[in-house]
Amino acid sequence: HVDILIATHNEDTDLLYKTVNGCRHMSYPDPQKVHIYLCDDTARAEVGKLAKQMGVGYLPLSENKHAKAGNLNNALSKTTSPYIATFDADMIPTHDFLMEMIPYVFLPRMKQLEDGTWAERSEEEMNPKYKIGFIQAPQSFYNPDLFQFNFFSEQRIPNEQDFFFREINVGRNRANAPIYAGSNTIISREALEEVGGIATGTITEDFQTGINIQKKGYTCYAVDKALAHGLAATDIDSLIKQRIRWGRGCVASLRQVNLLFTPHLSLNTKLSYISCWIYWWTFFRRFIFIASPIFFALFGIPSVICGLGELLLIWAPSYLLYNHALKVTSGKLRTQQWSNIVDTAIFPYMILPILLETLLISEKKFHVTSKARSTEKRSDLLLAVPHALLLAADFIALAMTLILAVRTYSYGSVIIIFWLATNGLSLLMAIFFMSGRQNLRNNDRFFVQIPIEISYKEKKYYGMTNDLSETGLSFTLPHAEYLPYRDERVTLRLKTERYETTLEGQAVQVVHKEDGAWKYGIALNPIPFGPDKDAYFQILYDRDHSLATSVNRSAGIFEDVFLNVHRRMDKSQSSLRALPRVEMNLVCDRKDGGIVRIINCNYEYVLLQAETASLSEQMTLLLPQGEMQCSAVPAREGLYHVDNWQELLFARSFETLFALSAKMDAPSKKNPEP
Repeated sequence: HVDILIATHNEDTDLLYKTVNGCRHMSYPDPQKVHIYLCDDTARAEVGKLAKQMGVGYLPLSENKHAKAGNLNNALSKTTSPYIATFDADMIPTHDFLMEMIPYVFLPRMKQLEDGTWAERSEEEMNPKYKIGFIQAPQSFYNPDLFQFNFFSEQRIPNEQDFFFREINVGRNRANAPIYAGSNTIISREALEEVGGIATGTITEDFQTGINIQKKGYTCYAVDKALAHGLAATDIDSLIKQRIRWGRGCVASLRQVNLLFTPHLSLNTKLSYISCWIYWWTFFRRFIFIASPIFFALFGIPSVICGLGELLLIWAPSYLLYNHALKVTSGKLRTQQWSNIVDTAIFPYMILPILLETLLISEKKFHVTSKARSTEKRSDLLLAVPHALLLAADFIALAMTLILAVRTYSYGSVIIIFWLATNGLSLLMAIFFMSGRQNLRNNDRFFVQIPIEISYKEKKYYGMTNDLSETGLSFTLPHAEYLPYRDERVTLRLKTERYETTLEGQAVQVVHKEDGAWKYGIALNPIPFGPDKDAYFQILYDRDHSLATSVNRSAGIFEDVFLNVHRRMDKSQSSLRALPRVEMNLVCDRKDGGIVRIINCNYEYVLLQAETASLSEQMTLLLPQGEMQCSAVPAREGLYHVDNWQELLFARSFETLFALSAKMDAPSKKNPEP
């Protein structure tokens, strides 16, 4: 039996629906053994109603004094399964979460044979000290994190946290020191009971609970496969508060568990956790690295006194080896350049909190990371003031050093110039980061190719989706087709290996692609609560995200600066056409005599040009199949409304007309025959 605990505080029920829906669709040999609970520490009526609608348990808690830890401990006191899966309110598990994670709890009972198969251990082979405490899967995100989004790099760099969860935390298995991250985790109830439940009195209850479990002798593992996806922080202020909470919580928890002097952790485990503590001091190191060449160039204050020979002997090997080590261990998830940019962006706001926490001046309040979405322009330029001041000082120092190098032929200045230039580019990227970027979507778009059936007025078309979101989708058809965009609706049917759904919507955008195909954007009708909504949301979220999973080869500091300058100056807008405008350039007879040229047509409107007689306000054109009745649009020369477009649509006259246009080669279109 497994208890699924979804911790919620003040999150919207629309967000909770997606998480519960994902949990309900998880595969398991006996679904009756999976018990899902919404753990609501604000006891909201709407959350209780959602739980009842979805057939899951509801564990309300009012006057919670211990934030998320108190919420989960309350749930633990009212459930009984031997294993617990914990999820944050926004983390949507994939269908195979339990099937991938639960087998790890059987490791003490199983052994792998030489042929790769597994067999149960005999009683003599069982080790009573080998007990599984928790299994941690990565925290992955289906929306771009702020570094991907603000740098226009959704397809160029991976999520900033991927490096920790898919490389560092997995590497910590060797020292039995993987970090419990609070979500996407399977935990042993026995282990939790032995440590007194989720740790309280700390702002990082998950981190400290994991250490407590490891102190009791339990073996813990982190895996590198993403099995749940959630929402990354969507504004810089929330991101900074989140990192401050993590940093202060880490320092405080390591002090509270008496890391250095506890006899219950091995030396390897202690060293691994000491590296956690050291990491939060790298932000101060970043400040020193930026400030040192500025102090030297402007005020003659050296941070290191040495010559060129010592720099080449000591600094150069360190720099090269660090880069090589990062390249080997990062799995293409991180480069030194992106580490510098990330650290440069947030270091001004990390130094003081870490220092205060080290001096025992603690923060007691638990800040929940906001997941709210907004389409307003979010700019946090005030947060960029420290970066702007340092960039100005760096630029002045660089100019002075260049002038000095030219005047004195000082070759040693090359190192200072390189140092200042590198820091300057990182500071510029940090300012780009703080300047933000307008989010044009309330919902995330996933680039997914799924077969789609489109039905309208007994006509059926078949295509392939390009992207999907909660409120819309796009697909590609080989030919231009009329789809309703005003009062009527089109029916859409999507089918995957696991899910099938039927939706309704209307066309809002049509784009003619370079390969000749037509891309349609559809706004979906609100999907009523029920099987179709459940299936569609699983099609959306039961998959890997479509964001970058490794650093793109094109990512480089100069390329990144150029990309950000170019994209921030780009004011181009996408097409707003809701109907396909087909270029035709065909000539056609008029019923009253004369010939006109059809320049283009979008079913409801046609652009005409006079050939043998002037155009009139009302005209009837003779088509291969039927007659086109046209009325001139005032103040639009040559533009006519097709009065009987629906009749022609269902008589397939447009299909014949478009096919005739497509058969003509380019030279013949210049002088077409009637």
